[in-house]
Amino acid sequence: MTAIKESSTIQENKQYALDKCPVTYVMEKIGGYWKPIIIYHLSGGSKRYSELKRAIPAVTEKMLIQHLKQLEADHLVIREAKPVVPPFVTYSLSASGKGLMPVIEAMATWAFKDKEDGFKNS
Repeated sequence: MTAIKESSTIQENKQYALDKCPVTYVMEKIGGYWKPIIIYHLSGGSKRYSELKRAIPAVTEKMLIQHLKQLEADHLVIREAKPVVPPFVTYSLSASGKGLMPVIEAMATWAFKDKEDGFKNS
């Protein structure tokens, strides 16, 4: 992977947008296709990796692992590993992750309404 030059203009612009624009900040945290879906599925309580994989069958293992790590690094998801054999790992929403639920629910509400309106206008 190519190293990112910290002092580049594009990095300065990105940092400025993150600092000044709340939408950019949110999109940096939950942007992408799978992150909001993972958060949605964790809203019902903690789940093991296999439960998330079953709940989101279209996601690849690589993407699910990658996004869970990113969500954990952004303090939206808590990963709890219990020291037993075989390993027992659960994922749950942090307080910050739970704070996103009104956003995720608003997205779902909008989607249902937009789909309904789309059918009416067809």
